Amino acid sequence: MQRKDKTEARLKRKKRIRKKIAGSQEKPRLCVYKSLSHIYAQLVDDLHDKVMTGVSTLNEDIKTQIKYGGNIEAAKKVGQHVGKKAIDMGITKVVFDRNGFKYHGRIKALAEAAREAGLIF
Repeated sequence: MQRKDKTEARLKRKKRIRKKIAGSQEKPRLCVYKSLSHIYAQLVDDLHDKVMTGVSTLNEDIKTQIKYGGNIEAAKKVGQHVGKKAIDMGITKVVFDRNGFKYHGRIKALAEAAREAGLIF
């Protein structure tokens, strides 16, 4: 059962990461999750347990721009949109939470696109 071992390893990494980082209203946590066919990004205020905003490949404005939600191009679009939304809300600094996923591929593409949109982390 390689899939189960892989998932357990990711969840262990996630626990280690989440012990060290937390988001606030001024500096929210940019939480990223990926599935095989989609990618999601949320700005979370952990002090008040609120999701400030969220973007995914299921959003209508992104869905029309991409063919498939599970590739690097889709991740770049999501990163651009979440960065733009955060800047519109007056947020420039965030804490990046890769959710236990390794920092390469789609996670890296989303992070770099969010940085290009103006987010600092």
